[in-house]
Amino acid sequence: MDWIPLLRWAHILGAAVILGTGAGIAFFMVMAHRTRDARLIAHTAAIVVLADWLFTASAVIAQPVTGVLLARAIGWPLTEGWLVASLALYVLIGLFWLPVVWIQHQMRNLARAAVQAGQPLPERYFRLYRIWFACGFPAFFAALAIVWLMVTRPVFG
Repeated sequence: MDWIPLLRWAHILGAAVILGTGAGIAFFMVMAHRTRDARLIAHTAAIVVLADWLFTASAVIAQPVTGVLLARAIGWPLTEGWLVASLALYVLIGLFWLPVVWIQHQMRNLARAAVQAGQPLPERYFRLYRIWFACGFPAFFAALAIVWLMVTRPVFG
């Protein structure tokens, strides 16, 4: 059986999940944050944390697996320039994503604590939000760059 179409489909689906959940999570967290409503933020952050573990984490694990299997099935050496660049960007994304996951947990916990105490969100929440927000841009643009590399497969000198 020719596994290439199935591997290609799984790899593209994983990329779509990473981009889609990344954009969706960011959108909903930003919209909740803008309200400054600790109850809404706590609820939204709880869903975001769950979505990140269910969808993003599973796609993050599947992407290198399907990518390596696909490259081998097609006959692309893993030392191909665009593949090396993709892998480097993937590591870069991970360096931003892992702290973001931790930050989302912290923001959720801080919002929950504020709700329980009947207090406004603490300054630490806002500091973490700024870091979370800043980490999203390089990670998202790196993911877009990987998709561009997968589609165009440029030859590097």
